Order: sequence, then structure tokens, then C-alpha cells
Amino acid sequence: MSDIRFELSATDGAARTGVLSTPRGEIRTPAFMPVGTAGTVKAMLPQSVREAGADILLGNTYHLMLRPGAERIARLGGLHKFMDWQRPILTDSGGFQVMSLSQLRKITEEGVRFQSHIDGHSEFLSPERAMEIQRLLGSDIQMVLDECPAFGATESEIEKSLALSMRWARRSKIAFGEQPGRTCFGIVQGGVFPHLRMRSALALQEIGFEGYAVGGLAVGEGQTAMFDTLDASMPHLPADRPRYLMGVGKPDDIVGAVLRGIDMFDCVLPTRSGRNGQAFTWSGPLNLKNARHAEDQSPLDPDCRCPACRQFSRAYLHHVVKSGEIIAAMLLTWHNLTFYQDLMARLRAAISEGRAGDFAAIFRDGYSGDNAAKYADSPA
Repeated sequence: MSDIRFELSATDGAARTGVLSTPRGEIRTPAFMPVGTAGTVKAMLPQSVREAGADILLGNTYHLMLRPGAERIARLGGLHKFMDWQRPILTDSGGFQVMSLSQLRKITEEGVRFQSHIDGHSEFLSPERAMEIQRLLGSDIQMVLDECPAFGATESEIEKSLALSMRWARRSKIAFGEQPGRTCFGIVQGGVFPHLRMRSALALQEIGFEGYAVGGLAVGEGQTAMFDTLDASMPHLPADRPRYLMGVGKPDDIVGAVLRGIDMFDCVLPTRSGRNGQAFTWSGPLNLKNARHAEDQSPLDPDCRCPACRQFSRAYLHHVVKSGEIIAAMLLTWHNLTFYQDLMARLRAAISEGRAGDFAAIFRDGYSGDNAAKYADSPA
């Protein structure tokens, strides 16, 4: 029996809350995983990420295999020790980055050969190598290697890609083998085509995984298509396993996906936005570059517990953003990650109390309705 367990504590419609227990700590679900692409959550110290409320981080197989290298990290004691994060880490398999970042990809049954986006060096990633890298990193949750078709691919192209991904999933599971204290998730593919999503979900269950991710979304299809795809996919995934929506997303995307039964999320948006002067608030996103903040002595959010809100004014945040000061990225990233973790905490509470639908409606009204419009900023 696996020493990683998933237990639901409450449901409200399709929305669920529970705990994913691992030897390195419990993950409260629904959970948002800050992205630590290269062994760091950008502009944040590990203890600050934890103070914001994160139970788990995401590490990136593609970037870490290229620099500093999985073998080096293993020699230095593994990724947890290397980056000083002793709680759970999930690593993706690198498939999406190979599609989105690398040059001159050549996909075969064996794997994918590609050029590094860093120095153009030829690299090869197979299901077996992807799992070996993740084993060397020592991550607690490891993802199978899949092929990620670009947005706009035809149904026949996606069907062919899906078949390859399912064969790779089986090879990945075999290569994962037995790793006490660690687990492996499969990835559902199939574009926006319900019958392909169903085929993928059933094929992965036949192989047998401890968790199931939904991949290939948030790549340009739009929120309506994404939600329609989740509606078509969720009934085919087992209720007693965690469900992870990869690369999502915006706060309203997360709320809608939680209502559809998703348990785990990751996205670069809160950290990337923080480095670019954007802050997420309950009244919608704010652009701190906007001149209207220049003499505003009020806090970014009077109800927020992060240092950016407790210690500094909007005027100061505007100043350091406009001046390009490093502290601007630090403070706004800390704020955004705190906002995301507080959103997940409020979702967990709402599900436990049977008011998930009401919470979602109130959130959407404040975040994107008339109230938000009063505070919305134009793009920089």
C-alpha cells in the first residue's frame, strides 16, 4: 500500500476538499503549487513561500536537467536539500517545455530529441529518462512524460499524439517502479475533444496511477472551452484520487475548476505578474505602474496579511515598481502568492461549509463585476 494517501473530508457538488498526505507533510486540497522552475520560486525565500501558505512546490524537469543537471543535484543531496524546501515537491516531466521552448524538436516512438534553448546543445528525453531525472531530483510526486500538441492542432493530430502519450505513460509508470515515499501521476490529454479525453482517462486508469493530471489546457482555448473540457473529463476520473489541472491559472479559472472537482493547480502567473508590477486583489488585478497610485497612502489590500500590504503604501509600491527596484518584485510576488493561498483557504472553507457555489458567485462578482471595474487598471 502506498505511503502517500489522499482522503476527502468534504464535498459540495463536484467541489472537494481533503488532504494528500506524504512523508514530507500534508497537502491541503484544493491546493495551489507555486512554481519553482529552476530550484527557486523567483523573488522569494523558501520560508517566505511557506509563510504565504504553500504546502507544496513545483519543480521543472526540463530546466533542471539543463542547468545545473539532475546528476549534480543528486550528488548535492537532492532538490529538497539543494533549494532548502523540506516539504513536498511535484516535478513535471518536461514535455510542455520541450514543446514551448526548445528548437528543432524531433519526436519518435522512443522519445524526443531537441535543442536546448540555453546553448543549442542537442538533448534527448524519453519516458525512461524523464523518470530517471525526477528520481535523481528526489521529488515526491513525479509526472509521466507526455507529448503536448500545440494549440490549434487538428483532431486527427491530437488523436495520434494522444496514442503516443498513452504508450509513453505506460513506459513512464514501468520506469518509475517502486519508490517508497514517492508517487507517480498520469496526464490526461485529448485537446478539447470529449471522446479523446474519455479515451485518455480510461487508458490511464488501466495502467493505474495514484493521481491524475489534466494537461493540454490553458494553451489558448479560452475559459469556456477549458471548463467544457473539464466537464467532459471529470466523470471519467476516479473520485478517490487527486486531480491536478496543469498550468492553471488565473484566479477565476481556479475557482471554476474547483467547482468542477479539481484538487491541485500550478501556474507562473502570480510570480510573473509580481515581477511585472501587477497585483491580484479581491477586486481584480491592479497595475502598480498606473499613475493613480503615485500618491495613494492606502495599503494595497487592507485585509491582506503579507508584508507588502502590512508595511507599505500603494504610493511606495508604485515608486519601486516604476524605479525598477528589486524589492518591487519581492513584495508583489509575496503579495500575489499570499492572495492565491488565501483564495485556496477560502475555497476549502466554503466547500467544508457547503457554500462553494455561493462563494464562487460572490468572488466572481467582486473580481470581475461592477466592483472590480471601479478599481481596474489599464495595461502598462
